Amino acid sequence: MTKASSSLQDLRRGIYVKAKAEPSWRFWGLYVHVCKMETLCEAYALARKNNGAPGIDGVTFEAIEAQGVVGFLAQIQDELTGRTYRPLRARRQEIPKDGGKVRVLSIPAIRDRVVQGALKLILEPIFEADFQPGSYGYRPKRTAHEAVHRVATAIVQCKTRVIDLDLRAYFDTVRHHLLLEKVARRIKDDDVMHLLKLMLTASGKQGVPQGGVISPLLSNIYLTEVDRMLERVKSSTRSGKYTYVEYARFADDLVVLIDAHPRNAWLLRMVSRRLREEFAKLQVEVNEEKSRTVDLDRAESFGFLGFDFRRLRSIGRQVWRAHYTPKLKKRTALLRKLKEVFRRYQSQPVDRVVQLINPVLRGWVNYFAVGHSSECFSFIKDWVEKKIRRHMGRSRNRRGFGWKTWSRHWLYDELKLFNGYRVRRATTPKASPA
Repeated sequence: MTKASSSLQDLRRGIYVKAKAEPSWRFWGLYVHVCKMETLCEAYALARKNNGAPGIDGVTFEAIEAQGVVGFLAQIQDELTGRTYRPLRARRQEIPKDGGKVRVLSIPAIRDRVVQGALKLILEPIFEADFQPGSYGYRPKRTAHEAVHRVATAIVQCKTRVIDLDLRAYFDTVRHHLLLEKVARRIKDDDVMHLLKLMLTASGKQGVPQGGVISPLLSNIYLTEVDRMLERVKSSTRSGKYTYVEYARFADDLVVLIDAHPRNAWLLRMVSRRLREEFAKLQVEVNEEKSRTVDLDRAESFGFLGFDFRRLRSIGRQVWRAHYTPKLKKRTALLRKLKEVFRRYQSQPVDRVVQLINPVLRGWVNYFAVGHSSECFSFIKDWVEKKIRRHMGRSRNRRGFGWKTWSRHWLYDELKLFNGYRVRRATTPKASPA
C-alpha cells in the first residue's frame, strides 16, 4: 500500500489485518485518524508528488509553500475537527480522447485533495482486504501489465470464449446512495460517512469525479460485488487446479474468459446474464453496441487496456499462444500527438523538439513494452527518425531525408533521441499443444 510514516504505516497495516481477519467487522473511531496532522502531512506529500494544476480557487503548491505548509494544514485540521470543512466545487477540464471524444476531468482544489488523500489513507486498507484477485485498477502494488498477463495466461489455458463488456459512462453514473450503502457495510463512523457524502455531493448528484484523489478507491468499492460474483463462478466450476472461468478488471474495463469446450457453452450464457443482473442492481448501463462475445478460435480479437488480443499458433513448435499488440488507435493517437509537436515547433532547433518528444515516446513505449509490440515499435522508431531528418532538412532548405548526413548514430548518440524500444518478455505458462 501507499508508503507512509512508520506510525501511520503501522496503523494502516493493523486496519488491514483486522479487516482481512473479520470480513463483517464495521470500523469506528476512524475520523480522529483522518484529522491527525501526521495523516494530513502524508496526504499533502502525496498530492505534491503528483503535482497537478490548481483547482477552482487558483491556489498552487508554490503559493502554499510560500505562505507555509504547516499553517495551511493546521487550517484544514481546524476545519475538520470543528466539523466546518466544506469542499469547493472542482474545476472541470476536458482532455482529448481517441476518436475525437473528450474526457472531463474534475480537478479539486489542493486543500480538497489533501482531505481526500487523508480519508483515502485511512479507508484504503479496509477495502483492500475486501477487493478480489481479478481487480487491478488503481490498487497498491498492482499494475495494468499484471492484468494483461492474467488475460494472456487465460488464453494460453484455452479460455478462448471472451465476454468483452463496455460500460456506458461508468464514472458519471455511480449512484451516491448505493455507494454510501456499500461503504457503510464496513464503516460505522458518522463523521467519516458525512465527510464522504460532502465530497460526493460537491461534484454533483451522481457519479465519482475523474481526477478526484479518492475516486479510484470508490469506483472499485462500487464494483466489488461484480468481482465477487465472478469469483463464485470460478470457485463453483473449478476442477482441481483448473478453472473454467477467468476475468480481469481494471476500473471499468472488464473481460471474462471462458473455456472453449462445447460442454461449457452454458457458462458463457450464464456469466453473461449474471453480469447484466449485477450491473442492473448498480444501475450501471452496459453499452450493448460496443459489448460483444468473442471467439478466439475463429481468429477474432478483442481489446483490453490498450492491447489487441488474439490467439495464434507459433511457427516453430506449432503450439497456441496469446498474441497481444498495441491497438492501432493507440498508435495513431501517439503519432498524432508527435505530429503536433513537430508542427508547432517546426522553426525551433531540433534538440528542443527532441526534448519535447522524448518523454512522450518513453511513457508510451514503457507501457506497451510487453507482449508482441516489436513490429509496432519498429514502425514508430522509423517514423520518428524520418520526422527528425525532415525537420533538419527543412531548417537547412534541403530535400530528402538526409540518411547519410544525419545517421542513426548521430540521432541516438549525439542528439540523444529516445531509443529504448525493447520489449520485455513476461514469463508465461507453457502453451497448449496444437
